[in-house]
Amino acid sequence: MKRKLDKPAEDIGRQAARMKNARDNPGPSPLQGIGTFGMIGWSIAVPTVGGAFLGLWLDRVAPQDFSWTIALILGGVALGCLIAWTWIGKEGENE
Repeated sequence: MKRKLDKPAEDIGRQAARMKNARDNPGPSPLQGIGTFGMIGWSIAVPTVGGAFLGLWLDRVAPQDFSWTIALILGGVALGCLIAWTWIGKEGENE
């Protein structure tokens, strides 16, 4: 004959299962969020600044009707956003 557990015993069992799950699968730490924010910032900043320096050099060496600096800054921002987007996508797959 199977004996039914009383209500407090069931509550204790559920609480213990939740505590074990929280211990075994901790959520992301706040430092991980700060690291992600920094990585996204650098992945956009580096191509943008690189584009600005390359544009300044090209404006001196090969002047055109348009500004190389502005064009390459915009290209650097676009490339940086693409890099950040792919990096965030890879991080989302790991979680």
